[in-house]
Amino acid sequence: MPVTPPASAASLTPAQPRRRRKDARPAELLAAALEVFSVHGYAAARMEDIARGAGVSKGTVFLYYESKEALFRAVIEAAVLPHLDAGEALLRDDAPADRLMRELFEGTQRVLLDPLLSAIPRLVDAEAGNFPEVAAYYHEHVTRRVHALFGAVYARGLREGCFRAADVGVLCQLALAPLLYAGNWRRLPGVWEEACFDPETYCRTHVDMFMRGLSCAPEKQG
Repeated sequence: MPVTPPASAASLTPAQPRRRRKDARPAELLAAALEVFSVHGYAAARMEDIARGAGVSKGTVFLYYESKEALFRAVIEAAVLPHLDAGEALLRDDAPADRLMRELFEGTQRVLLDPLLSAIPRLVDAEAGNFPEVAAYYHEHVTRRVHALFGAVYARGLREGCFRAADVGVLCQLALAPLLYAGNWRRLPGVWEEACFDPETYCRTHVDMFMRGLSCAPEKQG
């Protein structure tokens, strides 16, 4: 979920009930579904609530998506996978690995601090035991790609001599865990205000410390 693609989560705003073109319905259904999933989680999300948010009948939802699981997968494909596609496009850039890693962090931060998108990994983790097929889909199509992306940039940095050697699996976990934590906190009313700092400062500090620890460059004195 690394880089903001041409369409962001903000563009997936549930439509108001109105006369609409048939070809507009899938996008409206996905926008409504993202909202319902983010607020209620997967288990408690109801197809009738999604239909209401899109301004259509429940039967219309099933014309496009045969089940709630199919709809959830479609939400991931529309709202999450484009960010991964954009992140993977970074690998075609010949920029230094340390700059690419920071760009990767910046894009991941934008996604995981998005009020709607940040709910997706949270609800997958929370409901993996009851819906293992949903968790397996997310792991295969999102988690594995995110780790592979960070790993590829890290491997480039090793070849360039700007990153120190480390366990790549642990490195990916250490890179992402604080950002996931920030996304979860962002959804709790008043938490950031009571802690007297904002999520952008938190994430920027994490990235700066992570990059310093990863770098082979000697620390400047003074």
